[in-house]
Amino acid sequence: MRTTAVAHPNIALVKYWGKADPKRNIPAVGSISITLDTLTTTTSLEFDPDLDGDRFSLNGKSDSPSLHRVKHCLALFRRRGAEVPHAKVDSTNNFPTAAGLASSASGFAALVVAVNQAAGSNMARSELAGLARECSGSAARSLFGGYVELELAEDGERTETRTILQADQWPLEVVIAVTDVGPKAVGSTEGMALTERTSPYYRSWVETSTTDLAEARAAIAALDFERLAEVSEQSCLKMHAVALAARPGLLYWNGTTIDCLHQIRELRGRGTPVFFTVDAGPQVKAICEPGVTDRVRHALGQIPGVVELLSCGLGEGAAVVDP
Repeated sequence: MRTTAVAHPNIALVKYWGKADPKRNIPAVGSISITLDTLTTTTSLEFDPDLDGDRFSLNGKSDSPSLHRVKHCLALFRRRGAEVPHAKVDSTNNFPTAAGLASSASGFAALVVAVNQAAGSNMARSELAGLARECSGSAARSLFGGYVELELAEDGERTETRTILQADQWPLEVVIAVTDVGPKAVGSTEGMALTERTSPYYRSWVETSTTDLAEARAAIAALDFERLAEVSEQSCLKMHAVALAARPGLLYWNGTTIDCLHQIRELRGRGTPVFFTVDAGPQVKAICEPGVTDRVRHALGQIPGVVELLSCGLGEGAAVVDP
C-alpha cells in the first residue's frame, strides 16, 4: 500500500529560536505562523517488511543526511505501539530545500500524516503535531492551516498547537524573494544551540516572547494589519539580533536580503500595506494585503540579486491525498 500526503511550509510571524529541551525538541518560546498554499511538499510512503532498513529520497535522490531524522519519525510511531514495518519514503518539494523556506516543517508534517494513515494509527491531529515537532521544531504548525499558534504548556513538558484564525477569515498574501537557492551554511538546530550557549541577548529574547505573542494574537483577532506588521518585524529583527550576537555570530542574511528589507519598509512608508519577515536563511517574505501583490513583486523584482519570486496565499494543514 502506498500512501501520499501533502503539506505546506509555514512562515513564523512571531519566531521561535532556542530549545527548552533539545532531546524532545521542545522550543524555548512559543510561536505564531501562517501556513502557505502554493509551496508544497508531497511525501509518499510505502511499507515493505522485506526491506533491510528504512529508505528516504528527496527530490528524486537518496538523502542519507536526512535519513536519520526520517528513521526517528518512524520510531516515534513504533514506540507508541503502531505497526510500522520498514518503509520507503519519497518526498518532493516544489521550492528550494534547506534554504530558509521551512522545507523540514512541511516535510515532517506530510510524513506523520502519511504514516498515521498507512499504519491505521488514528491519532488525533494534536498528537501528530507533537510527533512532528519532535522531528522539526516548526513542523507542528504545518499540521494546521491559516494562522497557527504553537504554545508551551504550563508544565513546560508539552506543546499545544492550534489554528487561531482560518485562512479565509483574513486572506493575506505572501511574496517570497529568493536571494540564494543553496542550503544555508549553519542549520537551525545548530544555530539555536550556539545562540543559547554564547549570545548575551538570549535571556532577553526568551523573556520578551510572551509579550510579542500576546500582541500578535490580539492583532490577528482584530484583523489589524499595521499592528501585526510592527510585532512581526520586531520579532524577526530580535531573532536575528540574538543570533548575530552569538560567538561566532550567525549571519543568515546576504546583501540582497538587506536591500529587500529596505524596499519593503519604503513601500509601507508610501502607503502599501506590506511588512517583512526572514527566517534562518537569506530569503525575504513580504506579507501584504490582497490587491497589492503585483506592486510588491515589481518592486522586489527590480533588486539585483533576487533570483526568483514566489507568490502564495494562506493554505490548509497537512492532509492525505490520492497517490
